[in-house]
Amino acid sequence: MFLWMLPFALAGPALERNRLLEKRKKELAGQFKESMMVVASSLSAGYSIENALASSVNELSVLFGQRGMIVQEFAFMVQQIRTNRSVEHVLEDFAQRSGLEDVQNFAEVFSVAKRSSGNVGGIMRHTAEVIRDKMQVREEILTMTASRQFEQKIMNMIPFFIVFYVESASPGFFSQMYGTSMGRVLMSGCLAVYLISYVLAKKILDIEI
Repeated sequence: MFLWMLPFALAGPALERNRLLEKRKKELAGQFKESMMVVASSLSAGYSIENALASSVNELSVLFGQRGMIVQEFAFMVQQIRTNRSVEHVLEDFAQRSGLEDVQNFAEVFSVAKRSSGNVGGIMRHTAEVIRDKMQVREEILTMTASRQFEQKIMNMIPFFIVFYVESASPGFFSQMYGTSMGRVLMSGCLAVYLISYVLAKKILDIEI
């Protein structure tokens, strides 16, 4: 049993690391949505993108605290801008660090607007509003599918509860399933079907916007 479970134990840390990474990315995405609303308000008031980023740090600190991820990122970007780094490069670095598609889109739009010498403030304000609306739609979808995700977690645990209950109520009931060669082959096939169903369920509920 130890040798059979050893691959899962070795894969556990990697799976947990990916889960924590996704959790941090979702948290950062939510904070980035709020930051876009603050930046859009500053741009509407006539601020340049540099001043909009600087002024948003204080407002974001009130919302998320000094240790909020987006607060630290914006403070770092403002510091880089003050050392004569271009806003374009600063936003590109932020997009690479975050790994978020919306941040990457925001950086690319700013880069194109800067090179085209257009109405950078108006373009960035519109882009910020589009990204904010997109994130709101994503949050609504997550809210609508929350119950289905909870049901999926329950269904994933039901086979184990059934096996545990039957074995506890009728000891030896599964002896033919786990004590014979044919039974082991059959149960291994059932385990493979279970794993495939688990992966398919996660993909079905993982709706990308």
